[in-house]
Amino acid sequence: MQSVHTPFLPRLKRHCTLLCLALCVGAAVQAADAASAVGAGTTAAAPYRLRIVGGLAGISQYVRQEEPFWTKELSRLSAGRFQAEIVPFDRAGVPGAEMLRLLQLGVVPFGTTLMSSFTAQYPEYTAPDLAGLNPDLATLKTTLAAFRPYLEKALREQHGVEALAIYVYPAQVVFCKKPLRTLAELTGRRVRVSSASQADFVGALGGVPVLTSFSQIVPSLTAGNTECAITGTMSGNMLGLPSLTTHVHTLPVTWGLAVFGANQAAWAALPADLRTLLKRELPRLEAAIWAESERETADGLACNRGAPTCSAGTKGSMVVVPVSPQDERSRQEILESTVLPRWVQRCGARCAQVWNQTIGPARGLQAAPAK
Repeated sequence: MQSVHTPFLPRLKRHCTLLCLALCVGAAVQAADAASAVGAGTTAAAPYRLRIVGGLAGISQYVRQEEPFWTKELSRLSAGRFQAEIVPFDRAGVPGAEMLRLLQLGVVPFGTTLMSSFTAQYPEYTAPDLAGLNPDLATLKTTLAAFRPYLEKALREQHGVEALAIYVYPAQVVFCKKPLRTLAELTGRRVRVSSASQADFVGALGGVPVLTSFSQIVPSLTAGNTECAITGTMSGNMLGLPSLTTHVHTLPVTWGLAVFGANQAAWAALPADLRTLLKRELPRLEAAIWAESERETADGLACNRGAPTCSAGTKGSMVVVPVSPQDERSRQEILESTVLPRWVQRCGARCAQVWNQTIGPARGLQAAPAK
């Protein structure tokens, strides 16, 4: 089984890696600097340009929301004064696990980072989307609302990063090659996971978690390295999973949250009216992405089973497995007995305290201090 923890990198190696990234990524991930944008030979009439690192390539969040906002809407909203280019982080040469550090350094002044990538270095930030915590989007909204003030303050004060928006991906559910009637039948099966929390959840069900990147889901299933995979309802459809798997379970194991943030110095260097525009429009983009996620979760399931209502994906013929009372009991039990305690173990006593001051009261679930 692949490890679910990022190996330790010596300090010198990490600094060299970040320096190489700064040199290699270059213009693909560098925002326009306020001083140079106006003063380096440009005219006053020239548009002020930003360069943005967005979310995962090919996913509806990026294609339908992020990319059009930055490449079209920003210019329209500002009457051409402000323009932007955007590149998805997985095509920009930026390792997801390093994105927060790169934002802090200013190598990536404006970028999107998956919150699941915080697992190894900053597990406290993964609290709102622990596996089994949010069985529906309404619950996720409640959870995030309770945690968001802490997250924004911590990113600002500890990392020098302004959290400008929090995005959500569609429900992350289980696809399997063989029949699956309940989650208990994952026992003994090798299941693709994308985080330590998902690994805890799968392991508690008796499955074998295998940490696999999004791009390796299909090769892994094809080669037989995994028998099931946790991924988005529609992203799984777009990957072609209806031709590789036969059953999809509807329980959201996680959702997948992402933070769009800015290096504080880069944010402060923007023209004041651009900051005002982004403060007004980014919450609207965030709301549109959340609405899209809800629609896409349902549409992904419809397309995977080949329902007439399928609108955005490819119609398959999968068996869609509803959440049974047994599954719901398992979700609650595993969250309380395994997922939350192990998160506290990785995270520490301070994290239990933060949980009990934020999410715990909102969800009626207290975390015991790490032993």
